[in-house]
Amino acid sequence: MKCTSYSLIFIVSTIFALIWDILYPICTNSVYSNANFDQLYKSLFIYNDEYFFEKSNEIKNKYLDITQRSLYDRLKFSTNTYDANVLYRDDPVDEIILDDNGQIIKQNATIFMLTRNWELPGVLHSMRSLEDRFNKNYHYDWVFLNDVPFDTQFIESTTAMASGDVYHGVIPTEHWDYPEGNDKTSLNISLSIMEEQGMVYGGSLSYRNMCRFNSGFFFRHELLQKYDYYFRVEPDVEYFCDFPYDPFKVMHDKDYKYGFVISTYEYEETIPSLWEAVEEYIEVYQDEFGIDNNKNMYDFITNKDTSRSWGVSVVSSSDYNLCHFWSNFEIGNLNFFRSEAYLKYFELLDSKMGFYSERWGDAPVHTIAASILLNKEEIIHFDEIGYQHLPFKTCPVSYYLRIKQKCQCDFDDKLNIDIQPNSCLPKYWIHGNGKTFVKE
Repeated sequence: MKCTSYSLIFIVSTIFALIWDILYPICTNSVYSNANFDQLYKSLFIYNDEYFFEKSNEIKNKYLDITQRSLYDRLKFSTNTYDANVLYRDDPVDEIILDDNGQIIKQNATIFMLTRNWELPGVLHSMRSLEDRFNKNYHYDWVFLNDVPFDTQFIESTTAMASGDVYHGVIPTEHWDYPEGNDKTSLNISLSIMEEQGMVYGGSLSYRNMCRFNSGFFFRHELLQKYDYYFRVEPDVEYFCDFPYDPFKVMHDKDYKYGFVISTYEYEETIPSLWEAVEEYIEVYQDEFGIDNNKNMYDFITNKDTSRSWGVSVVSSSDYNLCHFWSNFEIGNLNFFRSEAYLKYFELLDSKMGFYSERWGDAPVHTIAASILLNKEEIIHFDEIGYQHLPFKTCPVSYYLRIKQKCQCDFDDKLNIDIQPNSCLPKYWIHGNGKTFVKE
């Protein structure tokens, strides 16, 4: 039906234009001679193939852009929008600036991964994903740490995969092993009990070493000393979208101290006494470090209102509501962790031995510290970055953004935690820095 309509319009417009082009020069002539009317009569009523063919082609070409515009128009966006050319508009993007020597000007930052030799396939998968989606344009360094030396295959493979410089280091034993002078018998009993209870990593000593290291020591390692920012990466993760900006530049330019993509609830059985230690820290250091609950995100980690979280209530026996930033993806300012306020915080927590007698994770430890020691405006949710660390993923909600950034993810996927009841994002939007747009 549509093609027939366009054909009819073309035929009618062609005939009209043909008659008009013939009549106009005759009728506008001041002298209406017999010759003029003879010309009109012959043109209109005497069969003349050559004449009509010439005029038809002339008129067809004259109005071609109008009659065939539907065939060549740019694709209109499939969702409701006021901008018909949204797919073809060039949005502002961060310009990659070069110095006088042609080198990329970038932030003093590194990509950081704590991993082991046998995880190499997952490491390379994560590297390839992040390099393709972001780092191929900036060539930031990679720093790999392990509690034992990396083997030759790991070093060569990761060096080949990276676009920036690569450094491999070993963690000092005093930053990794179970602290000397503490009872190992009680430790083994605790591990056995938690394993019998079916707690995730309940019987793992190495997992506890990792959580303690990431909570209080990673930023002290000699390979990280020269950097101001870090981007934490883990094996077997996926980045679904092209990065629309350099997150390190966003952190620097807007003075953010901590950035995340996923926020969910912690298992309370892993941290039964953590909040008690936090309350002790606040009581001791509130005045010294200027902890102000009117400016920080204390309400984010204590508010238990369920009206904006799909009515789901996560029961907790303390004032802590168990919300935390999933730290397998985090971008942070290393100087925040090096600050006296954070060092005192970790020192007090470490003295309680909760990393071992229980199973304190670095995610709630980092989250609580950021929530009480930083202002709301110093924490950012990178909601334009698509990411997966099983069993959860996050995919940008904006369809337009997913198209523009070449995302390979489904926002409606049940694994997309942003729209699930166990997401803490609604609490962050209310009690944190709100729902903002990075490019503003």
